[in-house]
Amino acid sequence: MLIELLKDLVSIDSSSKEGANQAVDYCADWLKDQGLTVNVIVNNGYKMLVSEIGSGDKTLIWNGHVDVVSGTPDQFFPEVHEGNLYGRGTADMKAGVAGMMCAFTELKDRDLGLKIQLQIVSDEEIGGLNCSGYLAKHGYRGDFVICAEPTQLGIGLQAKGALRLDIEVSGKSAHGSRPWEGVNAIEKAYDLYQKIKELPFTRDHTPLYSSPSLNLAKIKGGDVYNKVPDACLLSLDIRYLPTQTMEEIIAQIESVTGNNVHLNMYSKPVKTEESDPFITLLRPIIERNTKQDAVIFGQHGSADTVFFAAYDIPAIEFGPKGENWHGDRECVNLESVAVYQKMLVDFASEFVLH
Repeated sequence: MLIELLKDLVSIDSSSKEGANQAVDYCADWLKDQGLTVNVIVNNGYKMLVSEIGSGDKTLIWNGHVDVVSGTPDQFFPEVHEGNLYGRGTADMKAGVAGMMCAFTELKDRDLGLKIQLQIVSDEEIGGLNCSGYLAKHGYRGDFVICAEPTQLGIGLQAKGALRLDIEVSGKSAHGSRPWEGVNAIEKAYDLYQKIKELPFTRDHTPLYSSPSLNLAKIKGGDVYNKVPDACLLSLDIRYLPTQTMEEIIAQIESVTGNNVHLNMYSKPVKTEESDPFITLLRPIIERNTKQDAVIFGQHGSADTVFFAAYDIPAIEFGPKGENWHGDRECVNLESVAVYQKMLVDFASEFVLH
């Protein structure tokens, strides 16, 4: 059942809004066929589903997305080779979704002593605001969240925050043949970027991260060859540590650029602690099922965990083993998907006892 479900999901080209909505509808129909009650919600044209089993004071949330990045036509014809399933979305993250759906079905008639809420969404690859962001904002929250991103059966414990800034840099125009009479805003912007790279926040570190990251994403200035550019826009993508704050980073940048920094977007980091009791519960389950030490790491990017972490809910990324997601040879290890399903069942079964 698990592998056939996964193949069916991969066969749906869900790289568009329409395709992702189709995949949500497929999941809803599949769950209904298993005797489950499903609520399909639409926000800004994006579909998501919520289904809940069990009862009790605690709620465990399983969150997965069925939207994928674009792929070649052949990637939507899944193929099995040497224990791996190849196709767009196999790893990121239809395998995790299929594992959650099958585990959810396996648990539906058990007396769990807790509630499990399954959320399947359609817009994670474009930011998640329409679905997981909407769900978290409207009270679909719990005591612990697992997002089924491909983590090689390890625990993506934390995630860096994202900070996108636009910095306006002014110069002085002059004729292109006499650049010494002007102030080149592009050169000035690049000099400022070099100073930003040396600011104290860039040298911070934590046990899970050696540093934040600073990407010079865009630089825009000048309009003709024969004029010294008098304005330039510098755009930065900063992924900051869970121990840092947006405010302190902007203050440091303004110390070298002045008050011409404009916030384009930011998201808070995920700060789940290794000592969290739910992590303490999950680690031995992973070790028992994989016969290896549980790998705990911090993600450099972010996932839909951020929407729940914003409400101080411990959230992790935890999913099967895969390779080359977003690439031409994306695949997932099928044995790991079955192991993942079993670990979800074990975790839910032991959750209420912990």
